Amino acid sequence: MVIPPSSPMLLTRNLLYTGITRAKKLLIIIGMEKIVDFMIQNVDSKKRNTGLEYKIRKFNNYQNLK
Repeated sequence: MVIPPSSPMLLTRNLLYTGITRAKKLLIIIGMEKIVDFMIQNVDSKKRNTGLEYKIRKFNNYQNLK
């Protein structure tokens, strides 16, 4: 798992947890220890504006027109 220096908004405990728990046999974390430590301490969770709901509604409307 590569953990590059990035925006603190992206360096969250949740993201680190997801990466760790998805490893099946082996996990190698590549990155600076201070960034991993920051992620462990960073419990902030932000609302993600992915636009997913809009895209699903748009897709469903398109499918209904067929």
